[in-house]
Amino acid sequence: MTRLHILVFFLLLTACSDQLGQRQTYVLTTGTTSATYYPVGVALATLVSAQEELDFSLNAISSAGSLENVKLLRDNQAQFSTMLSIFAAWSYAGEGPIQNPQEHIRGVTALWPNVEHLLLRTELVTQGTFTDYSRLNGERVSIGMRNSGAEITGFYIFDALGIDHQQDLSVAYLGYGPSADALQDGNIVGLNAPGGPPMAALTRAHALLGDELTILSINQEELDAINWEYPIWNFYELAPGTYPSQDATVRTAASANVLVARDDVPEEIVYKLTKLLWENLAVLQEIHNATKSMEIEKALQGIPVPLHKGALRYYREIGLNIPEHLLGG
Repeated sequence: MTRLHILVFFLLLTACSDQLGQRQTYVLTTGTTSATYYPVGVALATLVSAQEELDFSLNAISSAGSLENVKLLRDNQAQFSTMLSIFAAWSYAGEGPIQNPQEHIRGVTALWPNVEHLLLRTELVTQGTFTDYSRLNGERVSIGMRNSGAEITGFYIFDALGIDHQQDLSVAYLGYGPSADALQDGNIVGLNAPGGPPMAALTRAHALLGDELTILSINQEELDAINWEYPIWNFYELAPGTYPSQDATVRTAASANVLVARDDVPEEIVYKLTKLLWENLAVLQEIHNATKSMEIEKALQGIPVPLHKGALRYYREIGLNIPEHLLGG
């Protein structure tokens, strides 16, 4: 977010501060401050606050990511959340790392693709694909913060690819910002950082290390392997220049990010939030490039749980075709 955007949003927020005390506040839990969920969540919350006619406000908070967000929703410490689609599916069904079904989770919208960024010091790159991590002979890499979506899906991908992270790697549990610092300082040789490109921490790492850092690609065999249980990943191309010193296209993998809500949030609130998001998408796209891949035609792609009644109402209102598995929320 530029200083100009911060100033504009601050002025708008201040202008309507008198009304905020009369509004019902809902919490949107996001991710770490150096990843993509948080700045977009803050922008959405500020956009809500700037609408004087709305009878609710949204407070975006940082978290360790998808797994913690499931717990915050469960305990009603948050009413909205951004998370990886696989976590929404696990949560609703009580599978994977989620022991009990979280049947209160409802879909609001698909967001941008969650792009797998698997980085490695160039001197250690052999094939240039994900399985290079199986050849590190105990070198230290960052998997992401404990209990984060990055950690859980990172290990899930490693297991699917036959990478023994207990034998092949020494694992550090760092957020994206600290991971970039550790790369620069030589304390780690690689990092796992799924998110919406361009990610600020990775931009900084590439700017500092240049050609000494490589984003690994994924091939068809590896993609098939990570889709063995949940076929949610597709190829994703990082265009040249997405990150400093990235001169060529990198073909990696991506799955969907989703915005979800508790089913007991009033229908009218979710309807208004869904409508506000899509009718002001251009504002969000000025805040973070990840949102530039969002299109209303793709609003339902990758949502694995039934829609909240408020979101369903909005999509029906604008004439979207609603897949059968998203009904009944």
